[in-house]
Amino acid sequence: MTSQLHRREWLKQSALAALGVGFSLRSLAGEDQLAREFGSEHGLINLGSNENPYGIAPGAKQAIADLISSAHRYQYNIPGVQTFKKELADYYGVTPEHLLVTPGSGEALNLLARHYSKGNLVTATPTFGILPNTAKKIGTTVKEIPLDKEKVHDLDLMLKAIDNETSQVYICNPANPTGTIVSPAALKSFCREASKKAMTSVDEAYIDFLDAPNNESMISLVKEGNRNIVVIRTFSKIHAMAGLRVGFIIAHPETIQSLSANYFGNSNFCVSALSIAAAQASLKDPNHSKLSKQKNEAARNYTIKTLQELGYNPVPSYTNFIYFNLKDYPGDFAKDMLAKNIILRSSEQPDGKYCRVSVGTLDEMKSFIKEIKK
Repeated sequence: MTSQLHRREWLKQSALAALGVGFSLRSLAGEDQLAREFGSEHGLINLGSNENPYGIAPGAKQAIADLISSAHRYQYNIPGVQTFKKELADYYGVTPEHLLVTPGSGEALNLLARHYSKGNLVTATPTFGILPNTAKKIGTTVKEIPLDKEKVHDLDLMLKAIDNETSQVYICNPANPTGTIVSPAALKSFCREASKKAMTSVDEAYIDFLDAPNNESMISLVKEGNRNIVVIRTFSKIHAMAGLRVGFIIAHPETIQSLSANYFGNSNFCVSALSIAAAQASLKDPNHSKLSKQKNEAARNYTIKTLQELGYNPVPSYTNFIYFNLKDYPGDFAKDMLAKNIILRSSEQPDGKYCRVSVGTLDEMKSFIKEIKK
């Protein structure tokens, strides 16, 4: 009994420590195990990592099951997954030479920071942290441009920040953590100008949650032949494959060759055959992604409407998470919500404390709102 109590306390302290340094909860125990250790009636509700709560497509599950007997083989020795790059290229209307596959988009962002490190980086603040944080760790000067009053990228100020020493510009659209977007026309104009001076990397992790015409990708600029545009995509969000780690970048073939010859040399090899098989199957099951998008929208709309009724003013969200000011909340909101078995993110910004809560299932969001009301 004593050892169980010590373990429970260790798990909770680990969770608090992870949230305190801005990372999602990580533990050797699975989420179900964590829920049992915390002893909640409903289990631990993870609304901190912007995961898709509806799971991978049925076809993706079957693809993993069908390939499990070949898991002792390397990817290049399994004929069925050797076509992935071609299938992915066809899906996005490019050639295989335009593609680099990576173990999640996070690793692509990390490697891009290292590849384009000879100069400064221009990005927004706040933004998704992997690329700018990696740049800071290796000594790259990072120019962080505040979002405008609507929590949207200030493209004019970002353009003005680019100078002769800028090696890379990073923009996350839809934006994380705010969930806002810039229009495709405005972003295209920005990318065309920025790419005249520096490599311009556009993170489109959440673009599949958008409706037309806002879901237009900057891949169109790559197709035009622009050598200074990199588009980063992932299977983690709408495809619900966060734990399977499949991402990719699309860029001009010459840019891909340059990346492959340097930090990205082994990125394709780092993605498992099972993950590739799941990704192949998921591409062929658009109905599952469509259903996830519809359920996300319903849960998001409910949460935003209820937060507004409670006196909060959430930033308009186009994603699977919601960002809102905590007004005069006196304590550590993430820590306090964790004590109620709900994982989310909170942070202090120049204009106050904010919460970023992922959109889970409708029942999970109702549990979140119930605790907010308390």
